[in-house]
Amino acid sequence: MKQKEISLNSLLIDNDNFLLTDEEIGDNHVATSIETPMREDAFDISDSEKMAIIESHFREIMLTLGLDLTDDSLRGTPKRVAKMYIEEIFSGLNPANEPKIALFDNKYQYNEMLIEKNISFYSNCEHHFVPIMGKTHIAYISSGQVIGLSKLNRVVQFYAKRPQVQERLTMQIAKHLQRVLKTDHVAVFIDAKHLCVSSRGVKDEATSTITSYYGGKFQEENTRREFLQSIQA
Repeated sequence: MKQKEISLNSLLIDNDNFLLTDEEIGDNHVATSIETPMREDAFDISDSEKMAIIESHFREIMLTLGLDLTDDSLRGTPKRVAKMYIEEIFSGLNPANEPKIALFDNKYQYNEMLIEKNISFYSNCEHHFVPIMGKTHIAYISSGQVIGLSKLNRVVQFYAKRPQVQERLTMQIAKHLQRVLKTDHVAVFIDAKHLCVSSRGVKDEATSTITSYYGGKFQEENTRREFLQSIQA
């Protein structure tokens, strides 16, 4: 069924004039940009105020589902969820939590690629708010400065701790590293499982999703092949 774009926010309509629903658009993984979509007033209230609001709303969700919040096991759940959202799984939304990265001179004059592979991460699909989990592999070639290895992990975690689309996550990690390392020579490869695919909808537990970014010298066939062979070893 042929589709055409009718607005800037990616609403799609087919030739028979049937408007696609929000759910259908989400399942088609429409993403608006490399930036996480945020309102201008996103940080006008404090984290503690956000937690109080989320706690209240989540309590209503649980009550609507018919759960008995007087039960000892459920009584504290709304507060726990609110704290988890703000301080843990969505903490990457707050720019104040961006990892501080110090650069060091490449005194060893190491001019080959440096690879950090199998960086585990947990994120959440922005379409259904269910987990995405997988591995990230990163490589860069120094332009004269390097960063501590653990900072690569921290950059991945910072962007993963948001409602995400895997394509956007890949680009955000790559562009961040290019900016702080002052080099185009960055590669990012992500292999992840999406619970919105395996636990709902089509319910296919065997599939995983692969996305990648190759900048600078990694666009060259030999350099890219060396990177891919190294992460598969």
